[in-house]
Amino acid sequence: QVQLVESGGKLVQPGDSLRLSCAAAGSTFSSYAMGWFRQVPGKGREYVAHIVPNGNRRGYSDSVQGRFIISRDNTKNTLALEMNSVKPEDTAVYYCAAGELASTSPRDYKSWGPGTHVTVSS
Repeated sequence: QVQLVESGGKLVQPGDSLRLSCAAAGSTFSSYAMGWFRQVPGKGREYVAHIVPNGNRRGYSDSVQGRFIISRDNTKNTLALEMNSVKPEDTAVYYCAAGELASTSPRDYKSWGPGTHVTVSS
């Protein structure tokens, strides 16, 4: 399995931009589909975006389409989420995840990071 650690979460204002990173170690990062999910207290993990192993296909939830960009660098074993025009409803703990299937379902991802907190507030 691959070990994942997220970073970059912080307090930002509505309309700001923010970049989350996910560092991977322990296995062949380039063979995994990667996803970003988020969670608020009392709710399940919500799909945000995913990217296939070679990076040439990506998907986004309707709520972030056009504002967020997922990317990966297989030479550095890193995943990123560029968050633009953030809204208060983007406030959540953000998780990166690795799996064998490029999917919007958290059940298809087997390795997860501990999460990073993003708060959007004025």
